Amino acid sequence: MLFKETDSLAAIWDTVRRELHRGAGDSKHPFHFVTMATLSAKQPDTRYVVLRQLDENLCFHIFTDSRSHKVNQLILNPAVTLLFYHSRKRCQVKVQGTATIHQRDSLSKRHWEKVQGEAQKAYQGMVTPGKEVANPTDAHVWEEEKGDAYFTVVAIQPFSIECLQLDGLRHLRNRFYKEGDEWKGIWLAP
Repeated sequence: MLFKETDSLAAIWDTVRRELHRGAGDSKHPFHFVTMATLSAKQPDTRYVVLRQLDENLCFHIFTDSRSHKVNQLILNPAVTLLFYHSRKRCQVKVQGTATIHQRDSLSKRHWEKVQGEAQKAYQGMVTPGKEVANPTDAHVWEEEKGDAYFTVVAIQPFSIECLQLDGLRHLRNRFYKEGDEWKGIWLAP
């Protein structure tokens, strides 16, 4: 369990923040891979992404290709939800926030410097992500001279973080929300 009913909301908040930070820094942590939901014109859209960084202001950083569907969706509507699940501790964390797209600016350039070697190819494809191809190998062509041209950081500033601790018949649920510069917490019925 990530938390129990006798824990204070302040202690739970500290635990949840610590686990989210661990997810950003440890590729084996269950919070490293996260479901990201955006809105398209017709329906919600979801996909798994990698949590690359969680900064001191709780801003979540995700890397992607600027030509991806999620970037276009976020430009039209910056509302985003991240859904984390820790299977061993049976805890779900839902983050709702507002996304900002960073491409070819100081934030994206700082992160691009950390992307090493072959990993850079994920952001240098000649074929736009999601484009129909006749053969899978048609999509495996890279433009190395493009550098960081398509590299994008999605920065998500949360305004609500909700936690659901599963525990048989005694599930626990709380929500932390930003009020001004402070985070406040409340208990919710599960």
